[in-house]
Amino acid sequence: MRTTTLPDSLTLHVPLRLVRRGGRKAVVLPQDTPAPRPRLDNTLVKALARAFRWKRMLDAGEVATIAELAQRERIAPSHLSRVLRLTLLAPEIIEAILDGRQPPGLVLEMLREAFPPEWHQQLEWLRHHVG
Repeated sequence: MRTTTLPDSLTLHVPLRLVRRGGRKAVVLPQDTPAPRPRLDNTLVKALARAFRWKRMLDAGEVATIAELAQRERIAPSHLSRVLRLTLLAPEIIEAILDGRQPPGLVLEMLREAFPPEWHQQLEWLRHHVG
């Protein structure tokens, strides 16, 4: 029977850097590192869920106006309007976010700002702004 002695500790060096994305720290690995499994951005997913819930409430007549909905949700109407615009995103972008396949640089703050109305323009806009 062969016995092997194991070291008491092991040191592993992983080249990485930390960056801020949407108010959170994210780990960026070297370019030649295999792509990690998709990771959901909970902030984006929650914002999409809220946007579609609010749209459903407006469409169903539960509330008559954005101002009424904002009052019910206890948020500013301007914030509600910016989040509500997420319902206008191209289906490919929404699916990518829900599957965790969105571009790494895509953050909610980008989507709350103006983006093109047409779906094919949105995809180009993302390629240009997020890379």
